Amino acid sequence: MSSILIKGGRVIDPGAGRDATADVLIERGKIVEVGEVTSTADEVIDARRRIVCPGLIDVHVHLREPGNDETETIATGVAAAVAGGFTAVVCMPNTHPPVDTPAAVEFVYRQSVRAALARVYPVGTVTKGRSGAELAELAALRGADVVGFSDDGDPVADAEVMRRALQYARMLDLPVITHAEDRTLSAGGVMHEGAVSARLGLPGISAESEAAAVARDVTLAEETGARLHVAHVSTAGAVEAVRRAKDRGVRVTAEACVHHLTLSDTCLLERDDDGILKFDTSYKMSPPLRSPDDVEALRKGLRDGTIDCIVSDHAPHPLEAKAVEFTEAAFGVIGLETSLAVVVTELIAPGVLTWLEAVALLSTNPARALGLPGGTLEAGSPADVTLIDPECEWTIDASAFHSLSRNTPFDGKEVKGKAACTIVGGEVKTAPVR
Repeated sequence: MSSILIKGGRVIDPGAGRDATADVLIERGKIVEVGEVTSTADEVIDARRRIVCPGLIDVHVHLREPGNDETETIATGVAAAVAGGFTAVVCMPNTHPPVDTPAAVEFVYRQSVRAALARVYPVGTVTKGRSGAELAELAALRGADVVGFSDDGDPVADAEVMRRALQYARMLDLPVITHAEDRTLSAGGVMHEGAVSARLGLPGISAESEAAAVARDVTLAEETGARLHVAHVSTAGAVEAVRRAKDRGVRVTAEACVHHLTLSDTCLLERDDDGILKFDTSYKMSPPLRSPDDVEALRKGLRDGTIDCIVSDHAPHPLEAKAVEFTEAAFGVIGLETSLAVVVTELIAPGVLTWLEAVALLSTNPARALGLPGGTLEAGSPADVTLIDPECEWTIDASAFHSLSRNTPFDGKEVKGKAACTIVGGEVKTAPVR
C-alpha cells in the first residue's frame, strides 16, 4: 500500500479543534502525521484551495440489497457515495428479505468488500421480518457486526416491544435507531398536514405523529438507560423533545436530512409554464417536507447541538414508482451525490453553519453517534479522508448519477462545492465510469 502526502490544504478536524493550513501524511492505511510534514511519500496530492477533512459518513442510507437491485445495489450505492465524498455509509435493513439474520448481514458485508469503494456498516432489524411483533435475534446480529438496530421504514408501534428492544440493546451496547411515527396520526397522509396540504386538497401527515413518537421513545430510553438514535427528525416538536431529553441526560442522538433542512412543503406550490400546479413527486418523502417554521427549528437544532448528524436518507426508487399521481407515488429521494453540495450552497454559504460545524455534522458526530471508526484525522486513525473543492460551481444532473435511481428534488439545481478526492483506508477511491 503506497504512502500519500496531502500538501497544503485547509485541514478541518472538529475533534481536534483544527481549522488551519496543514499537510496530512498517510502510510499503510493510517493517518501518520498532520502539520508541517517534511517526510516524502509515494504519492503527493496538491490540496491548495481544497478543504481536507475526515471522511464524510452518512448514517442513513438505503442500498436496497438484498432484493430490489433494479433500484440500487450495494455496488452502485457505494459508487454514488465516493462520488459524493462519503467514505462510509450505514445501510438500513428494510430490504427484501430484511436484514434480520446473521446471514443477511454477512451478505451485505460481502457485497461491500466486493465493491471495494466506501465502507458499509449494516444495521439489523429490531423485529423479525420488521413485523413489529417479535424481537429479532439481537445478540446474534450483534455477533455478526451490525452497528445498531432499526425497523426503519416503519415504526415499532408496540411500546412494550420497543422497551424490550432498548433493554437488550443496552446490554449489547448498540443503539436502537427509531423511525419516529405514530401511524394512528399519519395513516393515509402523503404530505405535511397544514395550510399547503389544505390548499392542495391532499391528505396530510401531522407534525404530532412524529413528536409524539419521539416523546415516547426518549422516555423509554431514559427508563432503560439505552442508546437511542432518532432518525430523520423533521418537526419542531421532535427537535424540542430531543433537546429536553438531552438536558435530562438521556443517551439520545438525532439526525436531520439535507432535504428537510433546505426545502419545505411550499415547494409543492410550484407551477409549470402554463401556471398548472406540478404536484412534483420528487418532493414526496417520509417524513414529508414540513413547514418553513419546522425548517428553521431544525437549523436551530443543528447550531445548538440538539441534532448531531446531517444525513441523506438516500432512498432510491425506479422511475415508474415516481411517474404517477402524487397520492400513488413512492415516498423517498436520493442524496449521496448531492448532499455535500446542497449543504455548502444552502447552509454554509448563507452562514447557517461554519465549515467546522458542517464537517462535525457530516463526519465527526456521525462516527461518535454510532460508534464507528473514522470522523477524525488523529494519528493512528483510519486514513479515511475527503478533499473538497469549496469553490467548484456546477449543476446537478441526475442523468449522470452513479446511483441507479434518479429521484432527487435537486435535479438542475446550480450548486457550489464538490468532492475533489475520496480516500478510504489510504487508497484513493474513484467511482467507476458510467
